Amino acid sequence: MTSMPVEGENPQTVAPRAGSARRALVGRLSWGLADQAASSISNFAVGIYVARSLGVTAFGMFSLAWVTYGVVLNVSRGLSTDPLVVRFSGVPEASWRGAVARSTGTALGVGTSIGAVSLVVGLALGGRLGSAFACLGVMLPGLLLQDAWRFAFFAAGNGRKAFVNDVVWCVALVPALVAAAHVDTVGAFVLAWGASAAVAAAYGCLQSGIRPRMTEARGWLREQRDLGYRYLVENVSLSGASQLRAYGLGAIVGVGAVGAVRGAELLMGPFLAVLMGLSLVTVPEAARVLRQSPHRLGKFCLLLGGGQAAAALLWGGSLLLLPNRLGDLVLGSVWHSASQLIVPITFSVAGAGLGTGAAAGLRALGAARRSLRSQLFASACYVSGGLGGAVVAGTVGSAWGVAAATVSGSAVWWLQLRSALREHRHNPIPEVRTS
Repeated sequence: MTSMPVEGENPQTVAPRAGSARRALVGRLSWGLADQAASSISNFAVGIYVARSLGVTAFGMFSLAWVTYGVVLNVSRGLSTDPLVVRFSGVPEASWRGAVARSTGTALGVGTSIGAVSLVVGLALGGRLGSAFACLGVMLPGLLLQDAWRFAFFAAGNGRKAFVNDVVWCVALVPALVAAAHVDTVGAFVLAWGASAAVAAAYGCLQSGIRPRMTEARGWLREQRDLGYRYLVENVSLSGASQLRAYGLGAIVGVGAVGAVRGAELLMGPFLAVLMGLSLVTVPEAARVLRQSPHRLGKFCLLLGGGQAAAALLWGGSLLLLPNRLGDLVLGSVWHSASQLIVPITFSVAGAGLGTGAAAGLRALGAARRSLRSQLFASACYVSGGLGGAVVAGTVGSAWGVAAATVSGSAVWWLQLRSALREHRHNPIPEVRTS
C-alpha cells in the first residue's frame, strides 16, 4: 500500500519516500536479528559447553540458575527498559540520553540489590547448586546493565551499536570459557558467562557516552510507574511461571528432567535467536507504525506473529530429521532425553511467536492493563499445564502441557489486541509519551 500525497506534494516523491521507509525498517529489523544472533551464540556456547562437560544432572543445576536469571532480567526490563522503549523510541537525542541514564541506572540498581540476595541464598545453600546461585549473584549487575544497553540502542534506532556490544561479549566469552573449563564446575561457567557480559556492559558506557545514574533510579520508577509496575508484574509472571515449572518439574520428575527441557530449548536456539532478535525491535517499530499509520498496526502485528509461528514450525520440522549421531555430537548425553521433546517444544515456540505479534501491538498502544491481563492468564496456563502434564506423563507430558498452554495464551493475546484496537479507533488519543 502506498502513501496518499498531501495537498501541494509532488506525487512522484511519495513512492521513493515510502521505499526509503521500508528500507529503513528492513535495516532496523536486520540489526535486531544480527544482534540477537551474536547474543544467542554466547548463550548457546555456554549451554552446550556445560551440557557436554558436566552431564545432565549438573546441567539441570546450571539451568535452575539460568531460569532464575531470566526472572531477574524480566524484573529489570519491566522497571527500566520496557518503559524506555515504549516512550523514548525515536525521540530527540537529548530526551533519549536523559532517559537512558536513568533507565540503565535502574537496571544496575536492580542487579545490585537482587544480586546481593542471590549471593546470600547461594552461600546458605552450599554445594554445587549453592555455588551456582552465589556466582550468579555476583554477576547480575553486569548482566542486567549489558541487556539494558541493547534496548537503549534499539530505542534510538541504532541497532548496529547493540550488535557490536554483543560481539564484544562473544569475544570476551572465549577466554572466559577456556578458564572455566580448567575448573570444570557449574559455578565457574556461571562466572565465565557473567564476567564476559560485564566487559560488554562497561563497553556500552563508552559506546553511548552515558553513565548510568543509580541515584536517579527512584525518580525513573516514579515517572514510569503507570507502565513500569504493570510491565514488572507482566514480565515476572512470564519468567516466574518458567521458574515455577522448572522447580516443580525437578521436584516431580528429577533435576535431570530440567536439563532435558533446557537441552530441547537449545535445539530451538537458532530460531529462538530470530524470535528474540525481532522482539528487540518489534515494540519500537509498532510504536512508529502507530504514530505514522495507525490503521496499519493490526496488519503489522498479524504479519509479525504469523511469520514467526510459521518459521518455528519449519525449524522444528527440520530438527526431526537430525541424525542421532549429530545430536550426540551437539548435546552429548543430554541428546537422548531432549530429542523426545522436539515436537511439543516446537508447538510451544510457534504459539509464543504468534502471541508476540499481539503483545507488540498492545505495548505500542500503551494498553498495559490488557497486556498484563493477557500475560497473567498465559502464565497461569503455563504453570498448570507444565506441572499437570509432569504429574500425568513425566517430562514429555510437561512439554505437551506447556504447548497447549502457550497456544491458548496466544489466543487471549489476540483477543485483547482486537479490543484495544477497537478502543483506539474510537478514542485515538495515545497513552504513549515521548518526553
